[in-house]
Amino acid sequence: MRVLLIVLAALWGAGAGLLVPRAAHRFSVDAGEPWRGECPDGHPITGAFGGWAGRARCTAAGCGTYGPSTPVVGALTAVVCAVLAAATGPRPEVVVWLLAAPIGVLLALVDHRVHRLPDVLTLPLAAAAAVLLGVAALLPAAAGSWPTALLGGLALGAAYFVLFLVNPSGMGFGDVKLALALGAVLGWYGWPVLVVGGFAGLLYGACYGLGLVVLRRAGRRSAMPLGPFMIGGAFTGLLLGAFAVA
Repeated sequence: MRVLLIVLAALWGAGAGLLVPRAAHRFSVDAGEPWRGECPDGHPITGAFGGWAGRARCTAAGCGTYGPSTPVVGALTAVVCAVLAAATGPRPEVVVWLLAAPIGVLLALVDHRVHRLPDVLTLPLAAAAAVLLGVAALLPAAAGSWPTALLGGLALGAAYFVLFLVNPSGMGFGDVKLALALGAVLGWYGWPVLVVGGFAGLLYGACYGLGLVVLRRAGRRSAMPLGPFMIGGAFTGLLLGAFAVA
């Protein structure tokens, strides 16, 4: 049963990951600008759902890709989903993790490229996580706590809001909104997992920033995207929480 779940999760991740680069390209704009509707060479982006669904390759003759490497992103998303399925097993919350994983990869790519976490992704992700975990809590074999998940989202969101007030130049308000979703999924497995996952995200970001400074590729006050590291920390916390209740 677990092996089949892992295989299906990997296939889901690979399929969903193929759609991520195009969306990442379209979402990678500065605040206030419309979503991208053209490839880097100026050709209109067409396809299903208003051009949002499809591979990250322009159909115009002689034009190539306009986003991150599709096979790499697909493989990454597949691995993330497979590992989450292996750690969680056949419990209802695994569906929530698998649905959220491609969105997490998408957010990490967009934040890495333009230092922005769009509200159209972070806020629905937080709401969906809360609702879907509530449904999961009603099903047999659920291994978490929905009330703690809700409180976890509020707690981590509040913690990041305080950090934003203390250092608004080093943290965007999008990070605060992302923390609502990450706090909910981490809180599902309890407060210790929430603390570990939240701290891991900050630690990963600090190590990356320190590495850039040591390599003289950035200064101490250089802006850097925190979203990918927050998501990485949440991934770490989820794995620890899932293995702990296995």
